[in-house]
Amino acid sequence: MRVVKLYSFDDIRVEDMPVPDIGAGDALVRVRSCGICSGDVMPWYIEKKAPLVLGHEPAGEIVKLGRGLEAKKIRGSEGKHINFSTSQPRNFFKKGDRVFFHHHAPCFNCAYCKRGDHVQCSTWRGSGIIPGGISEYALVPEVNLRGDTLLLPEKISFDHATLVEPVACVVKGLKRAGMKHGDTVLVMGLGVMGQIHIMLAKKYGAKVIGADKVPFRLEKAMEFGADSVIDISREDLADAVSRLTDGGMADIVVVGPGDIKAMSQGIGCAARAGKVLFFTPAGPDDILQLRPHDIYFRDINIITSYSCGPDDTKAALDLISEGSVDARRLITHRFPLEKTFEAFSLTAKAEDSLKVVVIF
Repeated sequence: MRVVKLYSFDDIRVEDMPVPDIGAGDALVRVRSCGICSGDVMPWYIEKKAPLVLGHEPAGEIVKLGRGLEAKKIRGSEGKHINFSTSQPRNFFKKGDRVFFHHHAPCFNCAYCKRGDHVQCSTWRGSGIIPGGISEYALVPEVNLRGDTLLLPEKISFDHATLVEPVACVVKGLKRAGMKHGDTVLVMGLGVMGQIHIMLAKKYGAKVIGADKVPFRLEKAMEFGADSVIDISREDLADAVSRLTDGGMADIVVVGPGDIKAMSQGIGCAARAGKVLFFTPAGPDDILQLRPHDIYFRDINIITSYSCGPDDTKAALDLISEGSVDARRLITHRFPLEKTFEAFSLTAKAEDSLKVVVIF
């Protein structure tokens, strides 16, 4: 089978690998589409894992099930433990099922899982799909199949399903930020994740301000429901937020870029008792200097949100299915597997594109 392997940020190759052998509780999926994540184009984050097969936003079709699955009790698409049988196509995974499969899945039993913090679960951290998402076939281990694999509705295409994981990350972030109807939400950075934040914040009744310096992305933000946008190449961000809120600033600030300057600016744009969500990690050696005195007396809450869990992916699939997240307009570019480097480069450029997808 063909896979796309990253050796360094500028060295991405299409290679041949054997199709993985599945175990008794695993599934083999013919991958049909996989998204390029913004995390894939952060050199400090991705190069430390090299060499690796790229991709963790896949969707595809089950082509083989492990021999032990018929007798297993496994978590199905409705989140309940059910008797796993290939003979009941309406309720159970079977050969031919179209699925989203998450690259991580939790144990559901540890202290982290019991309080809903699935991404801190050791099982979640140690799980993964083999060899990766941008490969013609992927082995979905039993823990992933059991814990976070979802049947796709017929109306959801494979390329649209690549947005399940990104949307789920936004669902989790806004949940952690405690966004309420009527809040003013500032979204800094209007790539695909910023646009999803705008869509969902508007759905849940917020006033939304978008900020970026790329005209294409500012225009898209207005199309997707932002009440106003700020071109940060022309106007100071804090001054503009103050103008748009009559001095009240933003109840929630979503800092999209994993950038120290952006994080500091985000804190400065928060209202009293506001919340600042760091949605993307900074580099391991970056240091953010804060004035605890100011944060304390302004009652500012700084929140982080890493990845997503099974509850979030289910919510995300529902949001895409009902049209609250417009997958059709979010996906701006599609590339065949052999042109993954071009897809990768376009995503890294971060200008006139939103979601970039590799299709098989």
